[in-house]
Order: sequence, then structure tokens, then C-alpha cells
Amino acid sequence: MITFSLTSDPVELPKIAHQLRLDVLEMLRLAGSGHIGGPFGMADIFAALYFSFLNTTPENPADPERDYCLLSNWHICPIYYAALARRGFFPIEEMQKLRKIDSLLQWHPKLWIPGVENSSGPLWHGLSQAVWIALALRMDNRKNRVVCCMSDGEHQEGQTWEAVMSAHKWNLGNLIAIMDYNGLQIEWKTDEIMPLGNLSDKYRAFGWEVREIDGHDFTQILASLQWADNNEKPTMIIARTILGKWVSFMENNWAYHDWAGKPGDAEKALAELTHV
Repeated sequence: MITFSLTSDPVELPKIAHQLRLDVLEMLRLAGSGHIGGPFGMADIFAALYFSFLNTTPENPADPERDYCLLSNWHICPIYYAALARRGFFPIEEMQKLRKIDSLLQWHPKLWIPGVENSSGPLWHGLSQAVWIALALRMDNRKNRVVCCMSDGEHQEGQTWEAVMSAHKWNLGNLIAIMDYNGLQIEWKTDEIMPLGNLSDKYRAFGWEVREIDGHDFTQILASLQWADNNEKPTMIIARTILGKWVSFMENNWAYHDWAGKPGDAEKALAELTHV
């Protein structure tokens, strides 16, 4: 069993992210299919969040002093599960039961999973949930941070922008959103399905602090999280990521947004990851 300690070392964190990708691959191999591109693209972000930034207590997931991490782009939940398992929220062996009858881990995150803060289904609900949690915490004069991981594609939905406006209205400086900006979604390229324009300018126009980063550079990831932690306004970190990162035939290939279990793919991916 591989376990990890909390660290801010940009040399150690890639090792954790690598293990998280291996966990995702094994989960989906056993399940026979699933979303793989997004989880591989966000592995570095989740390694930084759960092993360096978030105040979490796996032995007491309901700790009132904890930070909250919500998932809006529910389809990348395998990387969420891998981070929670490796952080100690539930046994690592549970990952082998993904999507099985009576398994703890299903295709959408549920509140009964230790460490999960929001049940999810359709995209775009997560930021609204995060806004209300952040507002409730502030009303109670609590210092907990609220992090919401999002996709670029869900910015095609109106409810996302209602939540953006609400966060500004209540000046939620305890709210940090992280966008998985890989430019792809299940049907094709995001900007060809519905152009998003300049999202940095849009968020700034709505009163948010914004920083764009390389979502695979741990120095930038950690620096942006610390920067966000010191803001007095809601913060958006736009992480430029590569869908399917570290597997050549998956990288930037929209067909691997949702993997159908093509024969041989898992073995080829494992061979490439083994040599990273």
C-alpha cells in the first residue's frame, strides 16, 4: 500500500499525482468504462489540493473547522475518489469496487462518501452550492475555505453565471473556484460547440480576482492557491490542462473525455505511465 504525507514540495507532489492517475486507470479498467481524460488532466490539481493546501481531517470528515472541496464537473469523480482514498478518507481497496452494486463509490459523488461535500449530477450546480456554503460560513463568522472544481464547458450554462454574480454580491473572499480549462467536451471542442470568449475578462467584469496558470506546473498551482487564500474577493483560478495528460493517445483527444473501454487501451496507457 502506498501512502503519502502532506507536502508542499513540487518534487514530491508529481509522484502523488502519478499514483492518482494509476488509481484512476485501474478503477476504470475494472469498471470497464468511464470518464478518463478529465481525471488525468486534473490529477495535479487534486494532488496539490489534498496533499498540500486543504485543511482536511480524514479521521473526522465532519470536522467543523475543515475546508470544503466541492466538485461541479461530476464526471471527473474518479480523480476525486483517488485523492480521498490516498488521503485516508476511506480504504484504498474501495476504489476497486467503482460502479459495483452496493459500492460506496458510484458514478456520481454522493454525500454518504466520507470527504464528499456535495451530491452532484448535471454540470453547473457545483458553484451555486459552493456559493451558499461560503455565504453560510461567513454568516457564522467561520474561517473555513470553500474550493469548487469546475469545467470550462459548464460555463455554457446560465446557472453558472448566476452563481458568479451572487459570489460577487456577497463578496465571498472565502470562495476559490478552479476551472479545468482543457478546451474539450464530450461532443467536440468546447469553443466550437459554444464559444466561451475571454473567461478571465468575464470573471473580472463580474468582480472576481482571476489568475490563469499551467495546470500541470506545481510551482504555479501552489503559488496560485496561496495567492487566492489572501484575496478578499471570490477567486477564479483558470488552470490550462491537457485532457488525458501523460498518455499520448489520450492527450487532447476528445474521444477520451468518456472512455468506452476499448480493448488494449488500459494496457497501453499503463505501459506509458510506467515509464513516466
